[in-house]
Amino acid sequence: MTGTERTKRLVGLFLMGYLLFNHPLISLFNLPRMVFGIPLLYVYIFGAWFLLIALMAMICSREK
Repeated sequence: MTGTERTKRLVGLFLMGYLLFNHPLISLFNLPRMVFGIPLLYVYIFGAWFLLIALMAMICSREK
């Protein structure tokens, strides 16, 4: 993967993160529900955060 491709993917990942943590989508998960004793909003925030970190690691660790 060239540097240009990697940059494009990281910019796309940034935009995905922006959408995941933007108000309209977060408000969908702000409900009085629990998942394994944890509020649904916290599960969503940490799940999305983990997803972004995992995707960033996959993009950055690919050989050139």
